[in-house]
Amino acid sequence: MSRESSVVEGFGFKPAESEHYFLVSIPSPTGDVQISEHMSWDSEMWKGKIRAVKDESDERLRVSLSRVKWDGIADAISSEFNRRLKEMGYKKGKLKKRGLTPVSRLFGKELVLLGWAIEDADPGRVPVAVANWLGLLPEERWWLYTMANAATGQALRGRNTGWRAAIRFALCDNPITAAKAEQRVGLIASLDGEDKSTDQEKKRQGNLLDF
Repeated sequence: MSRESSVVEGFGFKPAESEHYFLVSIPSPTGDVQISEHMSWDSEMWKGKIRAVKDESDERLRVSLSRVKWDGIADAISSEFNRRLKEMGYKKGKLKKRGLTPVSRLFGKELVLLGWAIEDADPGRVPVAVANWLGLLPEERWWLYTMANAATGQALRGRNTGWRAAIRFALCDNPITAAKAEQRVGLIASLDGEDKSTDQEKKRQGNLLDF
């Protein structure tokens, strides 16, 4: 195996396998944290940069969080992703204190989902959102991201509308425990009721594992 094919960046991102990834942009100890989605990679393309996008209207930007809200989820997402990386035999990831941290395609979807849940929520509801997010299976997180991203994925244009708003209400409500599958099913079903797309579109989107 070549060195290039075995390189893992950030949290589980292997450029040799896929150039689809997300970036967490942390400009300073107090500035807003941005999460963006990208489809191409070069080892030098982000060198020395602290922002992946120049403005919040960029199509690649998925969510922007205040530092207070980011600090409320950073430890939880790091622990969750590193637990699963360990199970896969990958090295642990670490968020940069300043700059850009790559995140694998699937982890990135899960992270953005949590970001959407808390972006307009009261800061006091962040721990509840984290508990709900942890109570969902990874596949459920991917599916929810896919549904929301289809119509409301851009950070500004999709904010507080449609699926994004429904996700906030669902994940900032009473905690869902991993042991109570019926709660997770209920959350998915309630959000699915928010979808006003055609039957044909639902069939296209509907397979839980099509990510």
